[in-house]
Amino acid sequence: MSTFVLRITASHTVTYFLAGLVAMSLLKYDELFSSGSLSHMRSTDSVWIAAGPALQIIRGFFLGISLYPFRSVFLETKFGWGKFWFLIFGLTYLFTFAAAVGSFEGFIYTNYPIRVHLLGLPEVLLYVSLFTIMLWAWYKKPVKAFTLISVIATCIVVLLSIMGMLVATGVMDAG
Repeated sequence: MSTFVLRITASHTVTYFLAGLVAMSLLKYDELFSSGSLSHMRSTDSVWIAAGPALQIIRGFFLGISLYPFRSVFLETKFGWGKFWFLIFGLTYLFTFAAAVGSFEGFIYTNYPIRVHLLGLPEVLLYVSLFTIMLWAWYKKPVKAFTLISVIATCIVVLLSIMGMLVATGVMDAG
């Protein structure tokens, strides 16, 4: 169980960070969150936004524990990667229980226009694809180098997150 949970946690943390970084840059979250429909979101220079990637270790841990009983479906069956992809996409985008922006519930229960709900779709698709590919590859080629690289990448994400928090709180200068 510990290997599976470690792999889920590392894969989730690293790919969440990468997808968020790409989306933050390309979709210009700093502008979107500062006005209009998404002004209720925290500013991208918030300490909580900076802490987000490091906090994904907790989310990844619980994700790993939750998925553990079903691991054989993803890892040992025909089209397992596709099943895993659709499960993660469904749980993270379509079937969240909150009326969140970009969710099915949000589409029904909020006043946001459809373009706002679709705004996060590229980030979700990138995250789900990277996450499932990374985990699938890790199980298909379980070499120690992959484990080492994943642990190092997770540590880098945490360190970058801590540095972002220090900048956001004014302890460290960004320039």
